[in-house]
Amino acid sequence: MSNLSHIHPNAKIGKDVVISPFSFIDDNVVIGDGTWIGPNVTIFSGARIGKNCRIFPGAVISAIPQDLKFNGEDTTTEIGDNTTIRECCTINRGTTDKMKTAIGNNCLLMAYVHVAHDCILGNNIIIANSVNLAGHVTIEDWVILEGLAAVQQFVRIGAHAFITGGSLVRKNVPPFTKAAREPLQYVGINSVGLRRRGFSNESVLAIEDIYRTLYVKGHNVTNALAVIEQEAPASAEKTQIVTFINESKDGIMRGIS
Repeated sequence: MSNLSHIHPNAKIGKDVVISPFSFIDDNVVIGDGTWIGPNVTIFSGARIGKNCRIFPGAVISAIPQDLKFNGEDTTTEIGDNTTIRECCTINRGTTDKMKTAIGNNCLLMAYVHVAHDCILGNNIIIANSVNLAGHVTIEDWVILEGLAAVQQFVRIGAHAFITGGSLVRKNVPPFTKAAREPLQYVGINSVGLRRRGFSNESVLAIEDIYRTLYVKGHNVTNALAVIEQEAPASAEKTQIVTFINESKDGIMRGIS
């Protein structure tokens, strides 16, 4: 650890942690073993950082929310193991909604990403440069967001979804899909990503059939779900898709236009 950094005496620093010069580590911070903190990083109270993370210069972790309703609640920012936070990312801690902002294991947040209060991110997520997440966003495992995308508050993005660069995400994005265009719409399933992650060809085709019923055959969502429930073979992916859509009370992204 550098003596040119400020490390609060109550901070809990694990084994083999590197804290580079000119970084600030506040009270009530926990940093796991093997994590590297680059120069000029600011880690405020409430941060819980896992093992073997890498946090690059200019990142600000666990600053208070940019929410006028915030009243000094004792909340946290939680970052899982093996996650990389690149230059100038900003990750705000939670409010009374979820009491935390959380990012899972094995994630990559590229430069200038903003993660607002009460966002919950799963594992193995890639968020490219200058993506902005408003408050209360949920992103499930294995999602990829390309650069300059902006996600509206309370939006949920399902597992294995792929969202193209510059997208404005105003509605929930169901799992396994690709999303593009303006307004955002379904443009297919993320077949390349699914096959890379070991999904069988049979599973990929079954997912594609479900979304063809939902988005291509002219049904409204209610009728499409009835057809899917009746005709699509039982599978974990079918259950995941149907559950996601049923829970999306504010709607899902539109179909192909």
